[in-house]
Amino acid sequence: MDRTHDGKAFRRLTVIDEHSRQCLAIHVQRKLKSDDVLAVLTELFQRRGPHDHFRSDNGAEFTAYAVRDWLGRIGVKTLYIEPGSPWENGYNDSFNGKLRDELLNGEIFYTLEEAVILIERFFGILKHARGLATRYDKHTDNVLAVIKLFSARLWINAYEPTL
Repeated sequence: MDRTHDGKAFRRLTVIDEHSRQCLAIHVQRKLKSDDVLAVLTELFQRRGPHDHFRSDNGAEFTAYAVRDWLGRIGVKTLYIEPGSPWENGYNDSFNGKLRDELLNGEIFYTLEEAVILIERFFGILKHARGLATRYDKHTDNVLAVIKLFSARLWINAYEPTL
């Protein structure tokens, strides 16, 4: 559980596309409820269309009738991981570990608002870096991109050979 400097807990909802392994959303609040899950998924599905499956743990915010009913009505199947089996949700656990290593462990969040801003900045950096890597990979065969993420700051060194 993540905490601000005053000891108050906050939670993160991270949504990872298992096919592309791309983080699609990070939502931060003191407590996550089923309405928060619905709001994040609604916004994502409006932008990208609904996915065939939605995998999550068995937290109350995911197993709530409102979430299961809404996903069922739009044709999304639910896959809940077994309690104590984090490997069943490996991409999300891997992303959360990287987020912890590259941001959360190196910051002291004095307020929830500060945590939200820095986590959203980190998320924006990831999206930008992924976009650069995709763009360069499509146009050249020999590209070296070294990306260092440290405390929500991005440093990019990109080398593209001249033709």
